[in-house]
Amino acid sequence: MAGNRQKSPRETAAPKPSTASEVTNASATGGFAPTRRQALFGLAAAGAATGLSLNASREAQARSASSAHIVIAGAGAGGLTAASQLSRRMPNARITIIDRQEHHYFQPGYTLIGSGVWREGQVIDSTERFLPANVDWVRADIAEFDPEGNRVVTSTGQDIAYDFLIVAIGVHLDYEAVEGMERGLIGSHGIASIYAGPGEAATSWRLMEEFIENGGQGHFGRPASEMKCAGAPLKFALLTEDRLTTRGRRDGAELHYHAHNQGLFAVTPVNEKVRQIFENRGINARYEHVIHAVDPGNKRVTYRTPDGLAEFDYDFIHLVPPMRAPDAIVDSPLPWQDGPFAADSWLEVDMHNLQHRRYPNIFGIGDINGVPRGKTAASVKWQAPVAVTNLIDVIEGREMSASYNGYTSCPLVTRVGTAMLVEFDYDGNLTPSFPFIDPLQESWVSWVIEEKALLPTYNAMLRGYA
Repeated sequence: MAGNRQKSPRETAAPKPSTASEVTNASATGGFAPTRRQALFGLAAAGAATGLSLNASREAQARSASSAHIVIAGAGAGGLTAASQLSRRMPNARITIIDRQEHHYFQPGYTLIGSGVWREGQVIDSTERFLPANVDWVRADIAEFDPEGNRVVTSTGQDIAYDFLIVAIGVHLDYEAVEGMERGLIGSHGIASIYAGPGEAATSWRLMEEFIENGGQGHFGRPASEMKCAGAPLKFALLTEDRLTTRGRRDGAELHYHAHNQGLFAVTPVNEKVRQIFENRGINARYEHVIHAVDPGNKRVTYRTPDGLAEFDYDFIHLVPPMRAPDAIVDSPLPWQDGPFAADSWLEVDMHNLQHRRYPNIFGIGDINGVPRGKTAASVKWQAPVAVTNLIDVIEGREMSASYNGYTSCPLVTRVGTAMLVEFDYDGNLTPSFPFIDPLQESWVSWVIEEKALLPTYNAMLRGYA
């Protein structure tokens, strides 16, 4: 994949839905449905208001004249956003970001690639394009965290001391934790998986097209571990059903979704809505089924259930791997030592101020954090300003002033052309950003936000405008 030139987002364009029936108004399923003019006006007004509030908040944000050395582990969404915000608010600080990845990937777009809406190159950008000029970039992985010595060691052997550390190192996709599975199997034996990267997402679309043509048994689900973008497995199942239906091939396929517990979504009203959608569209939900093993040669999959192992044939399976902290965190003193986040070694941070609970000069942002919710790009938009503000407060000897409420957003795509914009907090309260969008209503407006608005909003976030 690295050897092939990828077109930049400016060179490619998402294809339009193929038929008018694929873009439906929310009124088709009841509830409030704004006209296109109302909705677009509302989106524009909300964007303008957001811009004004961002400008106001940046002017009000405290700056620091400190020359402290701040190291950022990871140049993904969390790391780049933190680097951009710190570079503005701490112009005299020395800021170092550590990550070997030259490319930056817009991971929320993987589902759209895997369902044939976007092309692979639309999610690929360069890390360097989003790095402020005054941030030093060490192109290496983190091999060791030494919080007692206030230093990290890179995969190239560099020993880098810090005054403060932001950990934004992401997750490890543990495909090998599923017996019989390895990352290299994606794209063969009917095994799809959009999580592994844009290339694998594109391969998953090819497999989906083969399944649409040939039919058979389709399997979907999620692991029992904490995971990034927990709505993506639901979206992929729904988009597969939609593609089958629009091609006139629905009768040739059976679709089964395997939930790791007794629900489909962690927020009660959303869970009930998704359950109804699955029932209406003939997607069979099996509860308390956690993937245990695959037999690629025979196209067999085994799940752990309360009654023991259950084995099924499949023709097409979207396999979402268990997820855990990367090895450098696992092998360090930084993970939770007990409690629900200890097993997979998530970073031990306070769920509200994002400061490490045992090392006060360390903060966490993004997927690595051991908090009840918050493994989405939208969560980073809210977490990064909290972590940066509180870090500056600590540097300046003030009490920490910012708090994260667990905000998570999931544009839950239900068809090509419709989605639900689901936003919620730690307590499972729905927290809609747009008053004219019903979060439990399938609408074309939410689809436009997912397909057109998220990428430019995300890119603005990486430049610190969040």
